Amino acid sequence: MYPPNQPFETGKLKVSDIHELYYEVSGNKDGNPVVFLHGGPGGGTDPADRGFFNPDKYKIILFDQRGSGKSTPTACVEENTTWDLVKDIEKLREKLGIEKWHVFGGSWGSTLSLAYAQSYPERVKSLVLRGIFTLRKSELTFFYQNGASHLFPEAWDEYLEPIPESERGDMMLAYHKQLNSPDEAVRMRAAKAWSKWEMSTSKLFVDPENIARAGDDKFALAFARIENHYFINEGFMRDGQLLEKQAIDKIRHIPTVVVQGRYDVVCPATTAWELKKVFPELTLHIVPDAGHSSREEGIAKLLVEATNKFADL
Repeated sequence: MYPPNQPFETGKLKVSDIHELYYEVSGNKDGNPVVFLHGGPGGGTDPADRGFFNPDKYKIILFDQRGSGKSTPTACVEENTTWDLVKDIEKLREKLGIEKWHVFGGSWGSTLSLAYAQSYPERVKSLVLRGIFTLRKSELTFFYQNGASHLFPEAWDEYLEPIPESERGDMMLAYHKQLNSPDEAVRMRAAKAWSKWEMSTSKLFVDPENIARAGDDKFALAFARIENHYFINEGFMRDGQLLEKQAIDKIRHIPTVVVQGRYDVVCPATTAWELKKVFPELTLHIVPDAGHSSREEGIAKLLVEATNKFADL
């Protein structure tokens, strides 16, 4: 990865009566534009995210999605849907005067990248995706109800702990109740437990520094509330919508690279494989010694190779 370079432009973009988005631009002012779509939803961006792109070649655009990071109001789920975010990306492109750009996204960012590209294929030069996630019921059930729990039983017990036994038959719904409780202490306890579950499972080797992120009040509340809001609403789309032939046909012409950790339990490899089957033109790399995180060595290396490949496109 490249050392993080400093933004030469930062700003706020008002996208609704409620929401204002933080964005930044770094790298080469006259470079090839690329937009980074962060995960979660609700995760926000980090300065290290600039490091996937050669700053001499790329004009690097990062922004925090509704309710996330430095965008305001924080942790807000009102007027916050997949299709609101897709429109926000277009508003940001128009504000920055960019005709077409490269799109880079991992985890939820891969979902949003696919949704954006299928909505505005004429605006996308390439797709670099990691940890494919399409919000199908089977994917959500595996991670939040029954699946990953068999691999991380000790972390799963901590995730179960805030929820009464009588409500554990639908963990997402039970968490929704607590994350929207009028009691701030209940909301925060649930937010930290929800976030810790994902932070505990996102790397092949459990990373205490990653888990520590779940202890940050602002991050945990935005991450948990917004993720849960999207998931109980099934991403505001039909089950499997992003993998349907009609949707994929719109983006077949877009050069696409997918990097997937073999042992990713947050977004298991089966979804990347399903995408490859309906979109055989894409290049799929399955990293044999990696989990979910973009920071794992094998994944980061292939992501940078992909952005270097498209730098002059």
